[in-house]
Amino acid sequence: MRTTALGRSTTMASELSFGAAPLGNLFHAVTDEEAAAAVEAAWANGVRTFDTAPHYGLGLSERRLGQALRTKPRGQYTLSTKVGRLLRPRDEQGDDLANGFAVPATHERVWDFSADGVRASLEESLTRLGLDRVDIIYLHDPHDHERAAFDSAYPELERMRAEGLVGAIGVGMNQTRMLERFVRDTDIDVVLLAGRYSLLNHSGLTSLLPQAARRGVSVVIGGVFNSGLLADPRPGATFDYAPAPQDLLERALAVKALCETFDVPLRAAALQFPLGHPAVASVLVGARSAAEVEDAARMIHRPIPADMWLGLRRQGLLPSDAPLPTLDPGVSPY
Repeated sequence: MRTTALGRSTTMASELSFGAAPLGNLFHAVTDEEAAAAVEAAWANGVRTFDTAPHYGLGLSERRLGQALRTKPRGQYTLSTKVGRLLRPRDEQGDDLANGFAVPATHERVWDFSADGVRASLEESLTRLGLDRVDIIYLHDPHDHERAAFDSAYPELERMRAEGLVGAIGVGMNQTRMLERFVRDTDIDVVLLAGRYSLLNHSGLTSLLPQAARRGVSVVIGGVFNSGLLADPRPGATFDYAPAPQDLLERALAVKALCETFDVPLRAAALQFPLGHPAVASVLVGARSAAEVEDAARMIHRPIPADMWLGLRRQGLLPSDAPLPTLDPGVSPY
């Protein structure tokens, strides 16, 4: 599987990255065995980039991912986790379903983008992972903590990189405005953009992606299925974790119909489209089973005719300025 260096770092990312949020029992539980099998399937299919966070299942995702990777050669994979939420024990009983995870609510998340908080978060993540280092650290969702993120958290990430504790630093969010500021005003290596550059949402193309390309900052794209609509467009499907509006459902069905005329699964088009942009190094796909991983690996390598991409553009289903994935030799993209 193709790999790309992130920004100006030597940290590599495979074109398909494994998102480990489902290993934290996202929405519903998976067993330890299912989690391990999903990671093993990713490895067998050439995936070498794995992403997790303390937020995912109150540390369960980190523990499971670390356990699954412990037998793999440490120099052969890239592991990212995130900072910004510290996990602190709580006395109340209950579950964490309000936050989307089917785990006991043994801890609470405490926002902390201070330098000390960032350092403590990494140390606690390493303990849960059972590893001595991670390769990428992202600031995680600093939407309401912009000043602390820029004044305290980001400088600490720079210090960690300079100390060799991490190879690359970045920010992960589901919006573009603050990510644009990070790309413009800091020396980050990578941004993780969730749900904002897909077959249905092209907002990342307006400014963030061109700016990242100019500045030499890599982009990892998450949420390529927009939480379900682009995996299986039908009435009741979700878009950004809410019922899809009728206009978006109709647009998704139109994209699917054109893909089917070329015998291309919609999932393949959704996975491959972001990789057409020169700033995009990888697409990040969450998976809770070996079958889901294997499907993603097949879809990302599924041949797609140039005429299909051109047809999406001609029908106005893709912006005219969206870079298209590699076209067949000799075929103009315009």
